[in-house]
This record gives sequence, structure tokens and C-alpha cells, in this order.
Amino acid sequence: MKTPGFRFLLVADKIGVYMIFVILGTQKFQMNRLIKYIDSLVAAGRIDTPVIAQIGQSDYEPVNYQFHRFLDKAEFDKLVTEAELIVTHGGVNSIITALRCGKPVIVCPRLEKYGEHVDDHQREIARSFAKKGFVLCCDDDDDLEEQISLCKVTEFREYVSTNSDITSIINDYLAGLERFSRRDYSHDSIR
Repeated sequence: MKTPGFRFLLVADKIGVYMIFVILGTQKFQMNRLIKYIDSLVAAGRIDTPVIAQIGQSDYEPVNYQFHRFLDKAEFDKLVTEAELIVTHGGVNSIITALRCGKPVIVCPRLEKYGEHVDDHQREIARSFAKKGFVLCCDDDDDLEEQISLCKVTEFREYVSTNSDITSIINDYLAGLERFSRRDYSHDSIR
């Protein structure tokens, strides 16, 4: 099964439990493309490590790995702490929670074209965090397998919650919105 936007391969290289925690947040939108793709890779044996996902409103339910629609804060925090790697949507709270626990984070932003959100603001958020060196961003046309390999060798900047970091990330996001709103649509015809 080919799903747009994601390729994923992970081989555990440590003794003991190695777990990937996939976080899709509490958005009212689905993010089926990510969980379906991971499910197909687990089924094919390409991911041979435990995967646990918080799938929110996605209507696809994984067959080959454990999932929860929603988790209370204690269970969510426990899974973040136990995970070796976090793969998350572009929700700021999910990203910051993982960063505060010192976890490597790959952000796969929700995209409007797949019905995962009303716009592509998560892409801008993910790119802003990546630009600061806190996370890796797996944009729609990026290779998730490559991002996982990079996680193993990347020295991420330690996230320390400061107003200047958040302000900078928000300013980057707003600048992206401003660039988007200034696009020239005069060539589009109205029918």
C-alpha cells in the first residue's frame, strides 16, 4: 500500500524495549494517511519494534499495533517518557511535551489537501521548530525513513521554554501566513 507523504523503516539497535509513540492529538480531523502507512509497515515486518499511537478522531484503526483514541494526561505523559522516539502531528502542545522530556521528535504536519486540517499552519509550525534545531520536520514530500536515521545522529538543541523561543516560532509562523496571503491569485479565473 502506498500512502502519500510517508516512508518509514526502523530497526531497533538497542537491547530492551524500544517504542515509538505516535501522537495525533485531539483535533476534530483525521490523519489516516500516517497511521495507515505505519500499520502497513508493521504488517510487512518493516517496523519490528513496538508502536503505540494516540489516534484521536482518525477513523482508521490500526490492526498491527496498539492504539488509543484519547489518553488521560498521566497515561499520555507515561508513554512520552517511555518512548524512544516521538512521531507527532504539528500540534504545539504535542511537540513541546515531547521536547520537555528530551525525546527526539519527528513532526509530520497535518495537511489541508488530505483533509487533515483547514489549512497548512501545522507545516509552518513544524518548519519553525525544525529551523530552531528542536525537531526534524517530515513534510509531505520528505522521507520519514531518512528522518528517523537522522534522529540517531542529530544533536538537537535542548528545548528550554522561554518567551523568546516561543515568540520567535510564532513570528516565523506569522511571517509564513503573511507570505501566503500576499500570493498573486490574479491568474485564477472565477467560474
